[in-house]
Formats: sequence, structure tokens, C-alpha cells
Amino acid sequence: MTVVPDSPWRMGAFRTLFAASALSHLGSNIGYVAIPLLAVTTLDAGPGQAGALAALSTAAFLLIGLPAGAWVDRLPGRRLLVAADAARAALLASIPLAWWLGVLSLPQLYAVVLLTGCATVFFDVGSQSVLPELVGRERLVPANAAVVSLMAGANIAGRGAGGFMVQLLTAPLAILCGALAYLASACGLTRIARHRARPEPATAGRRLRTEITEGLRHVLGTRELRPLALAATLTNLGAQMINAMLPVLFTRELDLPAGALGLYWAAGGLGILLGARLARPLAARLGHGRAMALAGLWCAPAAPAIALVGTGPWLWVAGAAWLVTMTRTGIDNVLGVTLRQHLTPDPLLGRMNATFRFLLTGALAIGSALGGLIGEAANVRIVVWAGAMCLAGAFLPVFCSPIRALRELPSAPAGANRSAQ
Repeated sequence: MTVVPDSPWRMGAFRTLFAASALSHLGSNIGYVAIPLLAVTTLDAGPGQAGALAALSTAAFLLIGLPAGAWVDRLPGRRLLVAADAARAALLASIPLAWWLGVLSLPQLYAVVLLTGCATVFFDVGSQSVLPELVGRERLVPANAAVVSLMAGANIAGRGAGGFMVQLLTAPLAILCGALAYLASACGLTRIARHRARPEPATAGRRLRTEITEGLRHVLGTRELRPLALAATLTNLGAQMINAMLPVLFTRELDLPAGALGLYWAAGGLGILLGARLARPLAARLGHGRAMALAGLWCAPAAPAIALVGTGPWLWVAGAAWLVTMTRTGIDNVLGVTLRQHLTPDPLLGRMNATFRFLLTGALAIGSALGGLIGEAANVRIVVWAGAMCLAGAFLPVFCSPIRALRELPSAPAGANRSAQ
């Protein structure tokens, strides 16, 4: 691999973070497929229970998302990431152990996904917040493209493999493989030598509520950050309403094997990967903000076709629509996250990321719960249609905002770390 002068791959700490994160995302995506399938096929979970399970997996961002940002701004980055992965490994390993002992239950799955979500809060906020420190702000676009590509690749490999592992090994053993991936990630992260600077005593002694308020005010009070937050929230809400019901739809209504569900989700990962690879050239050609706005406009008509999912050719039509919709998400993930980081000074990075995660992952929890309620009261098809229409309109906040006219990334705000150490 040829490494260009402005490439983040020159930094050994970034390479280590990338490799460890690959294993972490692999574990997350195996669990994403295997846990709901275990609930539906082994514990006879219905639409409401499947929706509750999906909601609990993201509810942690609503419960501790905002204070987690303030804690991340205070804590050493490496040790935080290692602890989060070690906790997720132990929690996931408890599921196959309980299955082997014959005591596995839905309440245990609920507890595991909720606590795993708490660890994920710290891992996700911490990894995004430490990235500008590791690579320098001038390398954030290629670094974020690499990270989003990694997430997409893990979606493809993890969700595709997760479906087939459930078929071949059973769901509990697939979940054990996910736990081992988390453990390997924790071991890899111990190699990162750099530590985030300790906060100054005046900062360390401030009240947590004050710091949380500063993060909220920064995100909601900045005219470029508000539409980014709203667009991403709508995207997550619509996508999760669909994803929460897919295990029930595929296994009960369509009578499709677990491998088909894994491949369907993998198509979304392929779309995110494609979007991540397109983001940089599109931004160079169209301008940073215009690329985001036009990508949303071009991809929006595909979203309603997701609701046509069925057997035979309709599965391929819906899969293609899912791929196109996730391509737009991949573009937004690279360009939107980079814009967020450029608009935020270093002392606020953890709180900014936590605020976004609170809103975005809170939308996942609401989407799961809402999908489960509608699925129980009506049917899963209505849930899928509602989610598809939400995805179709998710681009509008950015398209109708000042971001659309933004051609260049703004200068880093006062207090930002501009070094490329």
C-alpha cells in the first residue's frame, strides 16, 4: 500500500486503532444478527419482544449518552476503549454460557444488550473524539473515510457471516465468536501509546451538568450542526424501524433462511462502503456541503422500494434500494462527521460527539420501540413502509440548510489541536 504524505496511515496509533476497531465492529455486527435470531427462533420472541430487544440495545445512549461525553473529555482515551471492549466481551460470552447451562431467557438477553450498549456508548464516543488527536485535523477526511469504510466492511463481513454462522453453528456459538472478537480488539488497543492530556484543575472541578449543557448548546446552537443532527436522526429512526422488524418478517412472513437476512443487511454495509469511497471525490468535485445535499436528493427516490421486500425478484429490488439508501448514509457519515469535527474545538469533542450519539442512537431506540408497538398493533409491513418514507425525507434538513452552499471545510475553531503528531 502506497502511503501519501497527508495520509493518516503514516500514524502508527491510527493503524492500531483501525485494526482494533475492525475486530470490535465485527463482534458488534455478529451480535446484531445472532441475538435477535436467537430470541425469535429459540425463545419464541414476537414482534413486540423483538422491538424491545432492539430498543434496549441502543437505549444506553438515552440513559448515559450526554454525561458520557463529559466523562470522555476527562478520561484517558486508550484505557477507556480497552475497558469498553473487555466489558462487551464478557457480556456477550454470558449468552452461550447460559444457553449451555439451559438457563437462557429473554430477560437475560434484555440485560446483556442494554449493558453492552452502555459500553458501546463509551467506545463510540471515545474513538471519534480521539481521532483528531491521533491524525491531526488536516487528515480527518481520509481518516473518517477509512473509519466509515471499516464500519461498512464490518457490516458486510459481520452481518453476512453472522447469518451463516447462525445457520451452521447455531446462534449461541455465533455470539461466542462475537465475544472473542471484542476480546481481541481490547488486546490490540493496549498497543496505543499516546494518552490524552489530563484536564486542567479548573476544568476537572466543573459540574457535570454545566459541561453537558455546553455540549448541547454547541450542537443545537450552531446553524450547520443542527441540520446535520436532524438529518442523521431521521435516517436512524427510519432505518431502525425497518431493521427491528426484519428478523420477524424474514423468518415468519417470508420464510427465508437466516443467511438471507445476513446478506440483506450486508448489502447495506456494501452501500455504506461505496458511499465512504465516493465521499472524498464528490466533495472535491462538488464542494463539501453540496456533495451531501445532492447525494441525498439523488438517493431519496430509492427508499420507498425498500418496503417492497418479498420473495423472488422483490427481495433483489428491496436489497438494491437498501444498498442505494445506505450509499447516501456512507457519504453523510464521512462528510458530516468531518464537518462536525472541524466545527468543534478539542475541549468540546467528547461532548459534541456524545450529543450527536444521544440524538442519533436515541432515534434508534425510539425506532425499535415504535416499530415493535406498530408491529404488534397492526403488522410488520406497515412498520417497514413507515421507516422507508422516513428514510426518503431524511436528506431535507441538510438540503434546505446553509450546508448546501458550503464548498470548503471551515477553519478549525479556537482551541483546536492542529498538530499532526
